Amino acid sequence: MPSSVKALGQARPSGAGMAPQTRCCSLAAVQRRLPILAWLPNYSLRWLKMDLVAGLSVGLTVVPQALAYAEVAGLPPQYGLYSAFMGCFVYFFLGTSRDVTLGPTAIMSLLVSFYTFHEPAYAVLLAFLSGCIQLAMGFLHLGFLLDFISYPVIKGFTSAATVTIGFGQIKNLLGLQDIPRQFFLQVYQTFRKVGEIRFVAQSTRRRGGRCRQNVQGEGMRAGPPLVRLLQMKNRQEMLLEGPSRKPGRLGGRRSKRAGDAVLGLVCMLLLLVLKLMRDHVPPVHPEMPPGVRLSHGLVWTATTGRNALVVSFAALIAYSFEVTGYQPFILTGQTAEGLPPVRIPPFSVTTANGTVSFTEMVQDMGAGLAVVPLMGLLESIAVAKSFASQGGYRVDSNQELLAIGLTNVLGSLVSSYPVTGSFGRTAVNAQSGVCTPAGGLVTGVLVLLSLDYLTSLFYYIPKSALAAVIIMAVAPLFDTRVFGTLWRVKRLDLLPLCVTFLFCFWEVQYGILAGTLVSVLILLHSVARPKMQVSEGPVLVLQPASGLQFPAVEALREAIITQALEASPPSPQHRPRALPSWSARTSAASTPPWCWGSRSCWRTSTGAASPSPSSACRFLSSVSCCPLT
Repeated sequence: MPSSVKALGQARPSGAGMAPQTRCCSLAAVQRRLPILAWLPNYSLRWLKMDLVAGLSVGLTVVPQALAYAEVAGLPPQYGLYSAFMGCFVYFFLGTSRDVTLGPTAIMSLLVSFYTFHEPAYAVLLAFLSGCIQLAMGFLHLGFLLDFISYPVIKGFTSAATVTIGFGQIKNLLGLQDIPRQFFLQVYQTFRKVGEIRFVAQSTRRRGGRCRQNVQGEGMRAGPPLVRLLQMKNRQEMLLEGPSRKPGRLGGRRSKRAGDAVLGLVCMLLLLVLKLMRDHVPPVHPEMPPGVRLSHGLVWTATTGRNALVVSFAALIAYSFEVTGYQPFILTGQTAEGLPPVRIPPFSVTTANGTVSFTEMVQDMGAGLAVVPLMGLLESIAVAKSFASQGGYRVDSNQELLAIGLTNVLGSLVSSYPVTGSFGRTAVNAQSGVCTPAGGLVTGVLVLLSLDYLTSLFYYIPKSALAAVIIMAVAPLFDTRVFGTLWRVKRLDLLPLCVTFLFCFWEVQYGILAGTLVSVLILLHSVARPKMQVSEGPVLVLQPASGLQFPAVEALREAIITQALEASPPSPQHRPRALPSWSARTSAASTPPWCWGSRSCWRTSTGAASPSPSSACRFLSSVSCCPLT
């Protein structure tokens, strides 16, 4: 890679020794805020070719994924595309990584579904407020706050989100109806409905009426007490799922479910095969014959754009059935045509029950105003640093905050919900040989063209095909190796990971908060009880493994007293008849001088004085050696 491209994202010197006006107005300072100025003067035709290929590859990936992630967010499908193009243009000017692509992701879509109640106005306002928070953090250099969310917490949240998203798409994969969004209740109802489908298939002829009652009946009232409690808690959420289809004939209902299941599983199989082919396609060498290079290029294009290829295949099948007048699949349905209007975010919502004010909307979103921007920053910066380390360049984390924040603020003007860096599409970008963020321009233009010309064709995309795309996209996010790694390296870190993983199934904010709290407690314990290195000799030396902080003073005092008494206990003739308790002895030892030259005084709780150990006791810190007083 050319050196100027490798320099993309390099951290510039802070200029601590420069005058303030020089730092603010120098070319380096301007390039730091507008990284495009660093690489655009050296742009070449070769880079244009590579960026064009990468942009098309990412565009073929993002269009079907955006439609699918809108389903995860509980929003109409066009909102996924509304969220997919603004980040491409903003990052072109402000991004410090050549690989990163901003847009809708599975995890961010899941968070949006938790805090916006399937209401587009809430989602757009959440994007605006999240962007403002991220911009403020960037301007105030508050990116260090992200360091308090530990790696085990992030992995626990990501793994739980993967399970939640994947299992949440089973209803679309199998064509199930009336499945709630709360995870535990979702699991119960999914297995219950799958069992009912099997029962209907076996007993349609003899007990058709009763079967219809079982499928359409009051299943919400059945089940164990815990399930009934969850049903009551999530009644409003289940109603927001929208009215189910009219049942029609029982046989037609069953055939729809069977059709969705077959098509969804076939799409998953095709995606898996194409992914394996993509991973095993050998690189193209110039010495290869032209025909071989052409075939490699075709295979690479088909496997890279496998999402678009499989979704188009499923849409053609659905359209073929539509022409015959019989539709065995549940389709995406009508999608709003054209580009989104440019308007300010909605600061109030008018409903049938009245007007919801801005203050009430903020109260409704609650913890989402903290969780969504923080997790968006974490995901994007983690992706940027991961690919920067592979590419041999560095990214400016603070500049990334500004890029993501401005993307969300401007995106809210075109009805976008919160976005962040996508690991999957960034991987496609890197594997396609992208040279600069200019590849994002091609992706953004492709999304805009899809909105303007292809929305009428999205009607025929089966939901089961989109569910297959989502499941195959989130499956790699569940990292099983992290459990074994933490078990070998530091088993205590498994505690915040497991706490976060389990609590996120109930509520996302509870999982992140609980995991972060456990991580902070582990950190505080290591500060209050640091490990000691003891060196015995003429002078007893205790050296903490880390810097001495005030919570560790008492533990250090106890360690010094214990080690000193073990090394040279007082002579028996000077011991008092009634020995004090250990706690009283420790408290008393904190008052008098302990180390006075070659002799010191050890006082008991009764006031009797004993000769100190013959060897002097000193405490050695990282910068000085001082007597304990």
